[in-house]
Amino acid sequence: MRRILILTIVFSFVSIFGCKKYLDEKPITNASIDFLYNTPEGLDAAVVGLYDLNRRMYSIGPNENSKTLYLMALSDIVIARAGFISVIAKFDKTWISPTGYGAVFLRIIWQTHYKVIDRANAIISSAEKMEGLSDEKRNHIIAEAKMFRANSLFILWRMFNNVFIKTEPTNPDNVFDRVEKPSTKEEIIAMLYQDLDAGIDYLEWKSEPGRMTKAVAHHLKAKVALWNEDWQIAADNADAVINSGFYRLMDSPSQVFSGDRNNDESLFTIQLAEGAAGGGKPNFIGMNFQVAYNRVEGAKWSADQGGRGFSFMYPNDYLLGLYEPEDKRLTSYYRLKYYYNDAENLPPGVSLGDQIIIPKTGASKSKYYERIHPACMKYYDDEIPPDAALSYKNIIVYRLAETHLVAAEAYMHLNKPSMAASRIAPLQTRAGVEPIFSVSDIAILKERARELAFEGHRWYYLKRTGKLMYQVTHFSGDDDYKNDARSNIREYMINFPIPQSELDLLGPNYPQNDGYN
Repeated sequence: MRRILILTIVFSFVSIFGCKKYLDEKPITNASIDFLYNTPEGLDAAVVGLYDLNRRMYSIGPNENSKTLYLMALSDIVIARAGFISVIAKFDKTWISPTGYGAVFLRIIWQTHYKVIDRANAIISSAEKMEGLSDEKRNHIIAEAKMFRANSLFILWRMFNNVFIKTEPTNPDNVFDRVEKPSTKEEIIAMLYQDLDAGIDYLEWKSEPGRMTKAVAHHLKAKVALWNEDWQIAADNADAVINSGFYRLMDSPSQVFSGDRNNDESLFTIQLAEGAAGGGKPNFIGMNFQVAYNRVEGAKWSADQGGRGFSFMYPNDYLLGLYEPEDKRLTSYYRLKYYYNDAENLPPGVSLGDQIIIPKTGASKSKYYERIHPACMKYYDDEIPPDAALSYKNIIVYRLAETHLVAAEAYMHLNKPSMAASRIAPLQTRAGVEPIFSVSDIAILKERARELAFEGHRWYYLKRTGKLMYQVTHFSGDDDYKNDARSNIREYMINFPIPQSELDLLGPNYPQNDGYN
């Protein structure tokens, strides 16, 4: 029985192999376990498998990509209007729970990242023992696998707190072993540093788009250092990327999310195009953010207005109010206005091209939010028909703008105000606003919202800095619309519950996070 289970685990790798470009490869359907772990070509294919498995967090899943949007909805800068994601956004204990339907998404996150870790362990173990590999090839394969192990462990630890380090691959001898206790923070930080140092030592500064690099390793190490208050380590690693000469901020905010997003500012981008390793995986992410302006008489889906939308999740008044009127990010990252564009169905008294106006008050309030509220355009796909739903547009996970903000925060804590200001100023200059000269916690909180909204970093930042409760209770939703989270959130929700189905597989004394027993 153990042998069958292990074969099942290992064969789930085999959807992603090939022979041309490293991340542009066609599947090999009859790969054997011996090939996978006992040949250099097999290890290359197994590494490609890590990219495919990691990418599944961004593909279509239950309830219109809710697993991808889960953390984005749980913050201070969001209105979650409809869809299942609006239920999650309420911080309702019924849904943020170790059991029930709300646990489905947490289970997907937990299982996916522990699968990444287990498969990275198998690659590392095989590469360490394989004969005939050059030292350069061996080190590169191990470093790339360790990068994925670190990335997944970092996500799991920040979300679930009570997590465990796993460095041995699953095999017939240990498959039924039960973990008895979580790893300590000190053990996790040490493990993350160790794995990321391998990426720093053995990976290139730049590679083909979507591949782990030395830059990603430095960036992630800087982020890890912030969680351990290792301010100098954070500053040094962020500066290593900023000063590397391989990356730069795009000249305008409008360029950051245009094209294929494999630009000079992108450090790590999920490659979703058809033909990428394992086959492209489409998603509905952009549609969650776009409004349903087509429900206005005299308007129809169009590319110039952002295509089709579910009208599920938007920037709230608090976030939009953080931008100065002249801030270029307002019109680059958001669609602010909508216009009548359906000449055959115009209502009386309206001309083609007139702005659509719906009062944000009284009986028309719900229609305003559904149909013309400002929408985030960071996931808009301009390469599909405007009425299409599925997108293969690449997704930026880490970019240099965040590196600048990490460096600014680190230098602030090191009491080097001029260095902190110098790291944050390029973002503000690019946005067309006056740079700040005094960097504070509040300044960073606001600038991170302005620059990084809806990129998946906000919840982590608020938790790390101890601001989650205050920000959500004061700003989530709008003052008179979809703000249930303000009264529902509880202190213990800084950690998510371990799904009960996963906890049952661990030792009998393995602790659930506080508040979920």
